[in-house]
Amino acid sequence: MSATHPENLPDKLRYLRDTDIFRDLDHAEVEALGKRAPMQRMPAGTVFFSPEQAAEVLFILKEGHVRLYHLSPEGKALTTAVLEPGTIFGEMAMLGQRLHQSYAEAISPCLLCLMSREDVKGMLLSDPRIATRIAEILGQRLLSAEQRLSDFAFKNMPQRLASLLLQMARPPKPRLFRPASGPSEVRFTHEALADMLGTYRETATKILNEFRNQGMIDLKRGCVVLLDEPGLRALSEQGEASKHATG
Repeated sequence: MSATHPENLPDKLRYLRDTDIFRDLDHAEVEALGKRAPMQRMPAGTVFFSPEQAAEVLFILKEGHVRLYHLSPEGKALTTAVLEPGTIFGEMAMLGQRLHQSYAEAISPCLLCLMSREDVKGMLLSDPRIATRIAEILGQRLLSAEQRLSDFAFKNMPQRLASLLLQMARPPKPRLFRPASGPSEVRFTHEALADMLGTYRETATKILNEFRNQGMIDLKRGCVVLLDEPGLRALSEQGEASKHATG
């Protein structure tokens, strides 16, 4: 596992205070946790977990996005999940968390909190407030996984791409001396979006060009600008309508 230098303590405490599972703790409790819980930054493109790693480790994603994927015998990557900030994941049997032969890759610069089995047992599960928050987050994660399976089963590729764009949308980057304003953006390349969908870059590019011709998006270098989010949402939800019609 490669990474840049760990966070300093003041930054670490700020990130921990902003994490849902620690929101019931007071300042002293967060500070005690921060002194024991290592945080590391991962550059985009870093594969920081692989099936060859035997040690149990729990990750709390504070910033960025992480892709979980499998490799076929032919070496083709199949994305199984795209994780957002606040997600707990890893290889930790006592929490029912398994990566099931997955690779974990930072698809944007990430900040991760790393915890060993001893850390989880001593710092998290021993506190009923934190344990309750973990149960809530894992429940939400299950619902998200079910939604993703539903997307694969009932949505065609344009509908799935529209759904992914909405999921990954973020406010525009602020300009010098100006606050951020304007339509949301998805700051990933066509190839990265294709990998998340388990399709070819050419297929993703073709659909994105169709979206642009329909006035729903604009395309910039390494960025998709969402001009018509209601239109994308309507397209995405057509798959849901098909599911209910056949149910």
